[in-house]
Amino acid sequence: QVQLVESGGGLVQAGGSLRLTCTASTRTFSDLNVPWFRQAPGKEREFVATISWSGGYTSLTDSVKGRFSISRDRAKNTVYLQMNSLKHEGTAVYYCAAGQALTQRAADYSYWGQGTQITVSS
Repeated sequence: QVQLVESGGGLVQAGGSLRLTCTASTRTFSDLNVPWFRQAPGKEREFVATISWSGGYTSLTDSVKGRFSISRDRAKNTVYLQMNSLKHEGTAVYYCAAGQALTQRAADYSYWGQGTQITVSS
């Protein structure tokens, strides 16, 4: 079983930056694709970014392109989501996931972290 833990959330001013970390309990994490999703109050969980097992492929949703980036350190079983120029509408709980899929559909992923709250003040 792959267990994921997110860290790095908190309160930040609009225009500021945060880096989220997703760390796995097992080295098998290195063989999985890892997306990030976010969910704002009263809204559906939405795709943010993903990275392939090798790190060679990344994809970002249009609303964060140019501001966010995703990377991984396979040796450390860790995936990072760097968030720059944060906007108030980015306020949400952010989740990392893992699985064989490389899609933007939350239901395609078997493993999930507990989530971390990001609040962007305006």
